[in-house]
Amino acid sequence: MDAPQPTPQPGMAERAIDAATDASRTIGEVAGGLRAAVDRLAYAIEEARKPGRPLSTVAAITREAPLASLFVAFLFGVAVARRR
Repeated sequence: MDAPQPTPQPGMAERAIDAATDASRTIGEVAGGLRAAVDRLAYAIEEARKPGRPLSTVAAITREAPLASLFVAFLFGVAVARRR
C-alpha cells in the first residue's frame, strides 16, 4: 500500500489572487448595497419634495424668509451641538 501523498499548499501568488478575488467580491457587494441605499434615499427625497410635503414646505418658507430660516437652522445646530 502506498502512503497518502500530502496535498500541496497553495503558493503565495495563489493566496494573493484568492484574497484579491474575495476583496473584489466584497467591494462589489458593498457597492451594490450603497447603490440600493442611495436609490431609496433619492426616492424618499423626491417624495418629500412633492407639493404639500415637508421638504416642499421648508423650501417655500426658506425662499420667503431666508434670514429667519438661517437663524432657525443656527439655533437648531446649537441645540444639537450642546446635547453632545
